[in-house]
Amino acid sequence: MSQRSCLSVILAAGEGTRMKSVLPKVLHQIAGLPMVAHVVKAAEAAGAGSQALVIGHGADEMRKAAAKFAPKAETFVQEKRLGTAHAVLAAREAISKGYDDILVMFGDTPLIDADALTVARLKLAEGAAVVVIGFRPPSPTGYGRLIEKDGKLVAIREEKDCSEEERKITFCNAGMMAVAGAHALKLLDAVGNKNAKGEYYLTDIVEIAGARGLDVIATEASFE
Repeated sequence: MSQRSCLSVILAAGEGTRMKSVLPKVLHQIAGLPMVAHVVKAAEAAGAGSQALVIGHGADEMRKAAAKFAPKAETFVQEKRLGTAHAVLAAREAISKGYDDILVMFGDTPLIDADALTVARLKLAEGAAVVVIGFRPPSPTGYGRLIEKDGKLVAIREEKDCSEEERKITFCNAGMMAVAGAHALKLLDAVGNKNAKGEYYLTDIVEIAGARGLDVIATEASFE
């Protein structure tokens, strides 16, 4: 797998309004580093030789900070907040360069372990088109559920949309995924916004890929 090229697309445009701070959300420090720096380090440890940071609020401040913890990263501005798939597509230029693997990560998840990302990349090398990283919290309440059938991931369902039976599922969406570079843009461009919020959801690529006969699976990560 060491010969496979990899790009990490890190979504870092959040404003952090719930933190009641003017500082961009992902620049708040944990263990002496901006939380997004921990995400970059995990991606690098998993073999992602290139990084694309999707930024928005406080773009200049983000670029200045990134020059220290990710000097080789490219930055892309998400001009409008139209959903997670829309955010990933802000880095279209980087994605289109033809990487074997694309890791999609959130800048506010500093506890992600590089091993989980490595496993996801291994699954891509084995032929999967989309690999979603999941986890099993003590209580799944509030989390999106990973719906599996015959060992394949068929959907990611937000709790409010789950049936009573689906709410019993304890395998939850951690928000990160790996996508085969050969399929990434085609899947992302197929995401629509016919939903209550009118947004483009990254999670929709699971069902889109499945409908196209592509292999979609989930792997489990530990956040301990």
